[in-house]
Amino acid sequence: MEARTEKVTVADGSFDLHLWLPASGRGPAVLLVQEIFGVGPYIRKVAEDLAALGYVVGAPDLFWRIEPGWEAEHTEAGTLASMEVASRLDFTHAVSDAAMALAHLRALPEATGRSGVLGFCLGGSIAYVLAASVETDALLSFYGSGVPDAVGLMEKISCPALLVFGGNDPYIPRDQVAKVEGAASVRPNVEMYVAEEAGHAFHNHEAAQFHHPEAARAVWAHTAAFLARHLPVT
Repeated sequence: MEARTEKVTVADGSFDLHLWLPASGRGPAVLLVQEIFGVGPYIRKVAEDLAALGYVVGAPDLFWRIEPGWEAEHTEAGTLASMEVASRLDFTHAVSDAAMALAHLRALPEATGRSGVLGFCLGGSIAYVLAASVETDALLSFYGSGVPDAVGLMEKISCPALLVFGGNDPYIPRDQVAKVEGAASVRPNVEMYVAEEAGHAFHNHEAAQFHHPEAARAVWAHTAAFLARHLPVT
């Protein structure tokens, strides 16, 4: 699997866009939006899994203004350090950077034209807001804590969307997930996936405190099927 790093230039500088290519060398583009731990082992493994499905995957370094190249271990200390870094992130800048990264990704010669965005945790919130502001062909948002308070943006998301939550998430209480379910129920393009037995970040195999293996396997199968329907590899 080929991987390389691109540079994305914005008004106040430039940042890394880590890129993974499928075996075919070409495919639909997926912007992969990081969690608070940075573009580390977990995000890289997700990128490899997406590339194995046939996608051109780009993961931008959204902490570049604060801590360029930030990576932290999925430990208590790493979580606390990452939360401190994330607390200094300008969310509006992050969404704008993600939009620029998506445009850069789409323009690559390896990208075949269609594109989607997938984000985890912090990235799930960024991906959700991004899809409400730019055109994309698919949105996948995993346990974005900002989504319940931004349900009003859902009407601006026109692409097929998959919103994933854990039903036992201490950071996103079940009544907040229900709020999202209510908004999604009248949006035919929005699909909810709630793993009732799982908590926050349950797909993250790098974080023993969060990972729920059975729920992780099930949601990834669902994710692959969603992508095959709405962002098919031809």
